Amino acid sequence: MKWNTKKSVIIALLVISAPAVLAQNQTSSPMSAFAYGDLNDNTPNTYRAMGGVSVGMRNNKVINPAQPASYTSCDSLTFMFDIAASAMWSRYSDAAGMRNRANGNLEYISLQFPLYKRYIAFSAGVLPYSSVGYDISVSDSINSDYHFTKSYTGTGGISEVYGGLGFNLWNWVAVGANIYYMFGDIEHTRSLTFSEAGLHTTIQDQIMEVSSLRFRYGLQLFHTFGDHSFTLGGIFENKMKLHSDYYELETAETDTVEVYGGLFQTPMVYGAGLSYNWANRLTLALDFQRQCMSSALYGGLEGRYTGLQDRNRYAFGMEYRHNPAGRRYVDRVMWRCGLTVADEYHVTIPDKAYTASVGVGFPLRTAGTVINTTLEYQHRGSRAIGLEDNSLRLVINAAVAENWFFKRKL
Repeated sequence: MKWNTKKSVIIALLVISAPAVLAQNQTSSPMSAFAYGDLNDNTPNTYRAMGGVSVGMRNNKVINPAQPASYTSCDSLTFMFDIAASAMWSRYSDAAGMRNRANGNLEYISLQFPLYKRYIAFSAGVLPYSSVGYDISVSDSINSDYHFTKSYTGTGGISEVYGGLGFNLWNWVAVGANIYYMFGDIEHTRSLTFSEAGLHTTIQDQIMEVSSLRFRYGLQLFHTFGDHSFTLGGIFENKMKLHSDYYELETAETDTVEVYGGLFQTPMVYGAGLSYNWANRLTLALDFQRQCMSSALYGGLEGRYTGLQDRNRYAFGMEYRHNPAGRRYVDRVMWRCGLTVADEYHVTIPDKAYTASVGVGFPLRTAGTVINTTLEYQHRGSRAIGLEDNSLRLVINAAVAENWFFKRKL
């Protein structure tokens, strides 16, 4: 197996494009005002259209960073590359009233290729872990004498570069592991500004600078009975220290007080998933995942004492295509839909988040490439608690699969 220029160009593109993924802000939601912001489940766009299922999914045309055991599903001759971008339109309701926002961003970049036949495979990429982006201002007065404005803003997020290996132990068992390098900055700012002269502005800043590692382990059991295939999967992440610099700044008049410290941990994560495939035409899948935020340290205290709670996530999805080998193009098109129900991980938002998704996969005629489109509608919060988020997101990705690892005959 010889390395060629095409491989070098693709991997160089991955490295060069990484800052573009990390620098963009993926949200304007007031829901991102708490802790680490909006968390990302790192599901490839193909499976996002199926409600975000991933743990029990195993497909030789899909790079699935959420389940490292799935890497060995790839063909032993194929190099895979996946890049996704999104556009989102949202309507938010908070203390400042109702408003509309639009965001666009590069979602992720990933690649995958075999290292040894179908027994060992490697994957790497750049993914978002969390996003923060909000701007809320509320004006009020005290006895009509003192007029002030409260402002709440947040920016940044945590990103991660991952590398993972998958191993086939037997023809029906695969295991895998990912290592993530997490980095990024999160800043939450609160300010109180008075209109009257002689009253000074007070500003509070909370800043976190992350540079840390974490690990994920995966297992899949799979078997085929004629036209019927089943996959049962599981994932696990242990609770780990989040290496970061954290400090708070409070400025009043011309004085600034700095406070450093606080221990933080990434939560323990575990999940299970099951998928069924019939003749490469119909796929049904179920997923459950839990992030144990309440027992992970946040600022030196367990999350339960700082307003954090466990995040349970349930997902269901399906995919259908009429005939994978059909002569008509429409027979090979993949139709997908799904539903996700997830808990918010901060107690200020007691309501669950609901996400409904539909998608279409368009295979190209002359290459092993599929263009996938996903449309998601998400509802979070409620007007009863003063925080509500309704958003519509369009995600498009190009999943490229090319035969690079074969010997040409002279």
